[in-house]
Amino acid sequence: MRVLSIICGILMAIFGISLICTPIATFLSTGYFFAIMLLVTGVIGLIKGFSSHNYGIRFIFAVISTVLGIIMAIAPATRLIAEGMLLNLIAFWFILQGIIAIVLSVKAKQTGVKGWGWKLALGIVGLILGIYTTVHPMVLAVTLGILIGVYFIETGIGMIITSKDN
Repeated sequence: MRVLSIICGILMAIFGISLICTPIATFLSTGYFFAIMLLVTGVIGLIKGFSSHNYGIRFIFAVISTVLGIIMAIAPATRLIAEGMLLNLIAFWFILQGIIAIVLSVKAKQTGVKGWGWKLALGIVGLILGIYTTVHPMVLAVTLGILIGVYFIETGIGMIITSKDN
């Protein structure tokens, strides 16, 4: 499980860098990238939940991520609707991911898990990114490719860091 998390984390970070380098192409195919992000984070979360028999908030988040990712990947109409609402969806997703990461890092600190500070920092970055994109949606529209790339990098680093907990 640890190796899978590290490999997926590295791939997501590399993919994030490529998204930052091609922001226009990223903007034009955002629905696919969002579906990929949902699927990868969801499947990894499901695998972690099943392997640790932990079916809490992280597992519920993984189920929702996986279902939304599958729907967006196979249903073009859903992707179009999602792209129409994309600015709000991405802002909400960043906020939700940030809040969950912050809550889980506080729990990790209480149980003595190492690396909780990194989880907290990444959660705060996600939360700030979500709030910023909610307040300035036009900036998000212009810089969407870069922001999605940053989020992929942040998620990839998070996967690598949390792989040590397994």
